[in-house]
Amino acid sequence: MKGQAMITQRQLRRRDFLGLASVVTIGLVMTACDEGGEEKVDTSKSRKGAMDSFGVGDTFVATEPLTFTFLFSDQPTYPYKKDWLLFTKMASDNNVTLEPTIVPNSDYEQKRSLLISSGSAPEIIAKTYPGQEAAFVSAGAVLPVSDYVDLMPHFQDKVKKWKLEPEVEALTQEDGKYYVLPGLHEELWPDYSLCFRKDTLKKEGLSEPKTWDELREVLRSLKKAYPDVVPFSDRFKGDSVLNIAAPSFGTVAGWGLVDGLLFDQDKKQFAFAGGSDKFKELATYFNSLVSEGLMDPESFTQTDDAAIQKFVSGKSFVISANSQNVITYRTSMEQSLGKGNFEISKITVPSGPAGDIIGGTRLENGIMLNSSVKDKDSFVALIQYIDWLFYSDAGQEFSKWGVEGTTYTKEGGKRKLAADINFQGLNPSGTKDLRVDYGFSGGNFAYGGTTDLLQSTFNDEELAFQEAMKSKTPRPVAPPVPFNDVDREQATLALTPLKDHVKQNTLKFITGQRPLGEFDAYTKELDSKGMSKYVDLANKAYKAYADKK
Repeated sequence: MKGQAMITQRQLRRRDFLGLASVVTIGLVMTACDEGGEEKVDTSKSRKGAMDSFGVGDTFVATEPLTFTFLFSDQPTYPYKKDWLLFTKMASDNNVTLEPTIVPNSDYEQKRSLLISSGSAPEIIAKTYPGQEAAFVSAGAVLPVSDYVDLMPHFQDKVKKWKLEPEVEALTQEDGKYYVLPGLHEELWPDYSLCFRKDTLKKEGLSEPKTWDELREVLRSLKKAYPDVVPFSDRFKGDSVLNIAAPSFGTVAGWGLVDGLLFDQDKKQFAFAGGSDKFKELATYFNSLVSEGLMDPESFTQTDDAAIQKFVSGKSFVISANSQNVITYRTSMEQSLGKGNFEISKITVPSGPAGDIIGGTRLENGIMLNSSVKDKDSFVALIQYIDWLFYSDAGQEFSKWGVEGTTYTKEGGKRKLAADINFQGLNPSGTKDLRVDYGFSGGNFAYGGTTDLLQSTFNDEELAFQEAMKSKTPRPVAPPVPFNDVDREQATLALTPLKDHVKQNTLKFITGQRPLGEFDAYTKELDSKGMSKYVDLANKAYKAYADKK
């Protein structure tokens, strides 16, 4: 599992794209040259180091030593080490050496853009969330990887076996190709919810709320019992709770606002979510929490540290969290309140007026490839290696757990860390760390995989949460919005002020700075900022895509 900062970014970025384009069906035989596009590489001439036979279940081993350059996002909590077992094992077992360009995680996106724009990016560009590749497509800076998935048996197998075609479809650009290889999850992975002081609920005889209305009633009861406490003081500027609540209100908000579009499955068209009646209903609900003193208005402006401090010191009873946040809260609360004096855990995400619905996607951050790789004589070997490392069961297990018999053991399908190794509290007595000392389970490589692999590092509490969340209905995947270059530029120019206006006024409506009676005036303001034009561009692009199917 990734650390707190990585998970937060994944939630924020996993759908962070302006409309993308139509699909090239996985497994189709590509034509040698697309309409007006560049010619596909003749891979029969680029097979240095490649395996003659490479299929599902095969481990990639280069037929001669190969070196590939790699853009590496460096985390301060487990900084890069050249002698990590991760790298030495690749060199010995796969005959591949990775030559990294080290970039601090805090500057990664900016540095990545500069390297790509200047033509000096490494061959493999890690930590790329679907949608971030769009900025580099028109200049030809990144490879149309969909042209070469015929060389990737593990990728194709997982897309087909897990029925991921709709998600992959949303990656493609107007030219019918996609330019990012995402991490693939077998199942939806809901991670964020509300973390409650369960001991306080039990003390007051309150049950865990199952709906947003029940949540309000629970908060009212807590406020009555503790009049000097504001029960709910949130972190993430409210973006997390709005994101998880919005699908059950029939809209998108917070981190999920992204491109602002929401697809109507009945009308088969897009609308702008921030100007809808359902968005108003969501804002009205959270306004009721704030106006009744149940939710801290500072939830939408305070720092994470301020919100956390209130929760761990007992000055609030509810806060947003992912699985790793809960562990961090618990550690801090043991210091402030004393071990055994509290009980906290995430609740199942409540249902709302639109139903028991959650949003999300099964795609994870992945990689781009510098377009120059097509000129390498070892191009096929590079693609085979990526397919093994990022998409085979063995490669994913290696990236996450390391080397069997050295960093972990496996018995009856259950993995267990070596006695002297710890990871995220799984083996507290371990004196070494799986990431810090060995390089495994880092965000540059450990993308996606089977549910079994994903959950192999979860504690019992998180496994129970995931099991409870299976009862939820995932919102259908929206179809692509394949903007051409001209329309994408117009859409981007329109979206920035629209999103800013939505975010500013969502805060104002919820905290009471602007009366909800002015919602109609607010929607007119959105229209003056280009909302109708933006939606028209999106539906034009979607219709052109749909007509081609």
